[in-house]
Amino acid sequence: MSEQTAIEQEIAQLIVDTLNLEDISAAEIAPQEPLFGEGLGLDSIDALELALAISGKYGFQLKAEDENNKAIFATLRSLASHIEKNRV
Repeated sequence: MSEQTAIEQEIAQLIVDTLNLEDISAAEIAPQEPLFGEGLGLDSIDALELALAISGKYGFQLKAEDENNKAIFATLRSLASHIEKNRV
């Protein structure tokens, strides 16, 4: 399992805090494990809550209709990469 980068650690903590995940710690979220479905098990409601939290913390909007959302939210690593490129 690869180690989380600093930004991945920050976002993993944001995921745990925002979604009130009680069964997993931020450090346990593998950077390349799927966030949805069989991986972390998040759903579309979680994605909306997460998008709002990211918007508030990093200063840019994740649009619900963005055709790249599936790729952006695929893993912690892909989400961190997208945030690094777009943060204000």
